[in-house]
Amino acid sequence: MFVINNLPVLVVFCPLFGALLCPILSWFNRQAGRWFVTAASGLALIFSVMLLRQISADGPVHYWFGNWAPPYGIEFSIDSLNGVLLVLICFMGFLSTLYSMPFIEGKSRFRSSGYYSILSLLITGLIGMTATGDVFNLYVFLEITSLSGYALIAMGGDKGVTSAFRYLLIGTIGASFYLLGVAFIYGETGTLNMYDMSGLVGPVLDSGTTMVAMVFFVLGFGIKMALFPLHGWQPAAYSEAHPGAAPLIAGVMGKVPAYAMLRFFYFVFDANRESVSRFLIVVGVMASLGMIYGSLKAIQQKDLRRMLAYSSIAQIGYVGIGIAIGNFYGLLGAVLHIISHSFMKSGLFFCVGGIRYKYGVYAVDRIGQIYKKMPKTAVVIVTAALSMVGIPPTAGFFSKWYLALGAAEAGSYAYIAVLVVSSLLNAIYFFGLLEHIFMDQDLECEDLHPEKQRELPWNMMIPIVLCGVGIVALGLCNTWFIDLLTTTMMGVA
Repeated sequence: MFVINNLPVLVVFCPLFGALLCPILSWFNRQAGRWFVTAASGLALIFSVMLLRQISADGPVHYWFGNWAPPYGIEFSIDSLNGVLLVLICFMGFLSTLYSMPFIEGKSRFRSSGYYSILSLLITGLIGMTATGDVFNLYVFLEITSLSGYALIAMGGDKGVTSAFRYLLIGTIGASFYLLGVAFIYGETGTLNMYDMSGLVGPVLDSGTTMVAMVFFVLGFGIKMALFPLHGWQPAAYSEAHPGAAPLIAGVMGKVPAYAMLRFFYFVFDANRESVSRFLIVVGVMASLGMIYGSLKAIQQKDLRRMLAYSSIAQIGYVGIGIAIGNFYGLLGAVLHIISHSFMKSGLFFCVGGIRYKYGVYAVDRIGQIYKKMPKTAVVIVTAALSMVGIPPTAGFFSKWYLALGAAEAGSYAYIAVLVVSSLLNAIYFFGLLEHIFMDQDLECEDLHPEKQRELPWNMMIPIVLCGVGIVALGLCNTWFIDLLTTTMMGVA
């Protein structure tokens, strides 16, 4: 009974305890810390699934810390929307803890425990941002997420340090913008609780102070989710991050601020008001430009990591367009794309990291005939690439389909045109990648781990395979997500 009543807090406390105890356990045993973090992440995943089942049966869950009722206390408010995202974060976090182990082998006790503690803190921050119902508490978890991200990017090497410093400067500006927005909206409503704020903000929604707050929210969240043209930190950060953490950073970290933007504009503010809809038009224009820009830049890249990084700028644009459309299908498409793109992009970074681990290469023109040496990895790359383009029955097709339905229903045919053009550009560079894999000459790259007869170690292979399976399963079972999200989405669309 204790577990059932405290599921929201247990989900976030598991990785937090993992981060705190990892260095202590590693002092006694080199591997104890990393396995404890992995177990804690797995337990958080179990609790998040139990929480989602509870929500689907009984409705949204509200957890008051210290039994202090809002608006005076801090609240975790979890419905089907962020309940699904919690499962996604915990799942990808757990896979990342497994996947990172071969990259940590042979490292010092200090570096190993430090890496896993910071990775667990990143998972903690992402969970907290998603679960909280308090706007200032969201800022606290945003900072935990950002600081962990800076450290994990810096651990990628010399270039990673430079990329992390650049992200630190720009990310601090983004967090400051968000905090300024909180200050302005608190001055207008006198509350920090999201639900309470949604009931009080109506009479002041058209005031100059609230307009300024919304400007800061768009800028703050836009920077954190790498929405064009606020994306400057992203390509280098995704490319140079520690290879074990890159799938979680590229696949999930940018999606949580996008969810937060959706939460603010549709659950706190009234998106149907003309003053708010103007901001959504701006978000839609930024997203549309980003979809074209990111795709064109991805075509030019010769490094697999940078190609995928620029692709993410385009893909976050799909989420932005869904937020801008704002009807049921648009919001549903945005949420589905957050989920599907997390599997696609994390899966691709898992694969790229596996190629780097096995052969030490990132260049697109160095992976000819790799499917003969790494067949399972090649299958997942093909699956993810087809999904990114939007080929049925993969997950990417259905998220784009709902976005197109939403745009058609809203009469926003320009968005449909952008969706089609961006998908065609996606096809150019992803089919080009497949051409390199299957058609290029084998360059006979040196196997860096010849003593290991398998394609990759089991703890790297499991995340790769599960992401590939997830991409197809999300496509075939998309109606389950629609049924789960319908009540929440219909309430705000």
